[in-house]
Amino acid sequence: MRAVSNSCRARLLPAALVALALGHGVAAHGQEIAPPQPDANDDLAPIDPDQDLAPLPDLEIDWPELDQDPPPLATLSDEAMASDAAARQAEADAARAANPGAVADLGDSSDETIDEVDLTLDTRQQEDDAFLGEAGIERPYSVRVVGIDDSESEGIAVNRRFGELSQLDARDGDPALVAQINRRSEADAELLYRLLKIDGFYDALVAYDFVPDITAQRVEVVFTVTPGERYPLSDVNLAGLDAAADGDSAKFRADFPLAVGDPADQDDVVAGREELSTALQENGYPFASVDDPALTIDHEAISGVLAMPVTPGGKRNFGQIVVEGGKPFDARHTQLIARFEPGDLYKASDIEDLRRAIIATSLVSQVTIDPVDSGDGKSVDVAVKMIPAPPRTIAGEIGYGTGEGFRAEVSWEHRNFFPPEGLVRARAVAGTREQLGHIVYRRNNFLRRDQVLTAQALASNQQFDAYDARTALISGVLERKTTLIFQKKWSWSLGGEVVYTAERPSPNAVNPPPRTTYYIAALPGSLYYDGSDDLLDPKTGFRLGGRLSPEFSLASNNVGYARVQLDGSYYRPVNDKVVLAARVRLGTIAGAATADIAPSRRNYAGGGGSVRGYGYQAIGPRDAFNDPIGGRGLIELSGEARIRLDMFGGNFGVVPFVDAGNVYDSQFPDFSGLRLGAGVGIRYYTNFGPIRVDVGTPLNPRQGDPRVAVYVSLGQAF
Repeated sequence: MRAVSNSCRARLLPAALVALALGHGVAAHGQEIAPPQPDANDDLAPIDPDQDLAPLPDLEIDWPELDQDPPPLATLSDEAMASDAAARQAEADAARAANPGAVADLGDSSDETIDEVDLTLDTRQQEDDAFLGEAGIERPYSVRVVGIDDSESEGIAVNRRFGELSQLDARDGDPALVAQINRRSEADAELLYRLLKIDGFYDALVAYDFVPDITAQRVEVVFTVTPGERYPLSDVNLAGLDAAADGDSAKFRADFPLAVGDPADQDDVVAGREELSTALQENGYPFASVDDPALTIDHEAISGVLAMPVTPGGKRNFGQIVVEGGKPFDARHTQLIARFEPGDLYKASDIEDLRRAIIATSLVSQVTIDPVDSGDGKSVDVAVKMIPAPPRTIAGEIGYGTGEGFRAEVSWEHRNFFPPEGLVRARAVAGTREQLGHIVYRRNNFLRRDQVLTAQALASNQQFDAYDARTALISGVLERKTTLIFQKKWSWSLGGEVVYTAERPSPNAVNPPPRTTYYIAALPGSLYYDGSDDLLDPKTGFRLGGRLSPEFSLASNNVGYARVQLDGSYYRPVNDKVVLAARVRLGTIAGAATADIAPSRRNYAGGGGSVRGYGYQAIGPRDAFNDPIGGRGLIELSGEARIRLDMFGGNFGVVPFVDAGNVYDSQFPDFSGLRLGAGVGIRYYTNFGPIRVDVGTPLNPRQGDPRVAVYVSLGQAF
């Protein structure tokens, strides 16, 4: 490295005082050496960084005095010149070994040999200077940092942050004028100093140099870092913490992440402040405050002193919930939603949970929740202020599906028709294969949080390839549901329904059979376990679930039977871009022959949520007219690779998949005659879940199966 050179312009600057690069810092005191001011005779423009580095709000910063002189360069210059002389001597020795005759021609004079080599080096220096000094010529460049050990945690952090914030790295590969490279290098040198200070290296030295590659017409900017000794903390002062309740003060001190002897790392100081504040708020101190930390650096002692004043503010329990205005629901219902009771120890996380639960009702657009002193010195009331959201929604959709035909739907709902949270929804469907009228009453958070009561009445006319059904249904169900906001491990449902339906199989026959009238009573129930990490886009974990519906049917033959279905899925990430997913479904109807079960209550397979590539309900036994008739035994298998792409901002992915399945007239599936489908899907990832488009084709089709089937939906296939 040429530390002193007109063309290379090496710089040696002391570290700045605080961590501007991270957007936070701590107040510091003690003698520091400030970054040098630009030389008034420098022909380069002053430093004008393109990327500002802002401090974290609420943390005071004592700026270093900028009028102090930098450390003299004489020592470095001597070292550089000594290093240069050594390099020249080494090159002379190499030249002598490679060409002894040249030395002999010079009279075997070592001085003359060195002079000859020096002439070569001087010529090379002149070439480098000329290369770097060409006016108006832009040069591509690269960046290298020497002296930071990537194997150490602090070295990894410095390099990562430098790569994120470096002005040189931000334009790496783009040609620039040497003057521009120099200005960016000066800014990046100061950035490196500050990053090293963040990690506790308060005596760090950084120099940079330009290494031209005339052959490649490139410039390499080399930063040489001498971190120095990492300063430890000699004292940690949490003044005021003793005002906490008996026993709490010692616990908070013991749990505080910084202690004497730990590095004076500014990241750790900021994290420690947040951790202490959270611990106070989670253990009954709603009015606690932790002041801005002050870090005093002693260069002579090579240590730092941390002072962080604390005001606990008194230990409290929860009091009463008070709702301002009482809309869209009152304090009693708000208390039902809360996960805490009056008298419980105050926890800030319970307040945040209540806020999210109120937003999840869809009845509130904004909510503010504050602890308020109840006046008894022992508890705090919870003041809730809600701004109601529009309660009504009108929606419509038009679509087409293979096997389902054209379909238009319109719906109206009022989410608080019967307060609190009593929803009423009316829905109508008009299509080529289905006509439907549907009304629903739903009470969310019924009797307890996350418990839903639903009652519905429905009348429909369905004309599918498998059956033709005119149906009226009344049902009610009580369930514990999982949602996008609160994904639950366990969910369940238990209900009852009464069905009148007039149906016939093989509706496409030349002479379709007469309709059979069925009166059905059922008690459906379900239990599911969700061990995945996301409801709409799982990447790891598994899911297990089962459905059981004992039913009694009055028709030409009065029969009782049980419908059973088991589902399982598994998700395994290969890396951060690829997830492997698999699914299995087994179903059976026990207790009755297929012919005695209403066609709409039988098992079917095929379609977007089943075996892709086949039509809706198209897999399984067929009649003489090649129409599906359903069955009792069911099996479905699916496997796919969910591959996220880097292009288009990382919002798209591709999903190759293979599905298999079949339906059997027998009670249990025998795994024979599996229908195979394969294809590829496109995923567009949004902030609420992926939108999927799957295109599949049957691999062993039968007569009447489509060549290609397309499916569009929200969320992954399973």
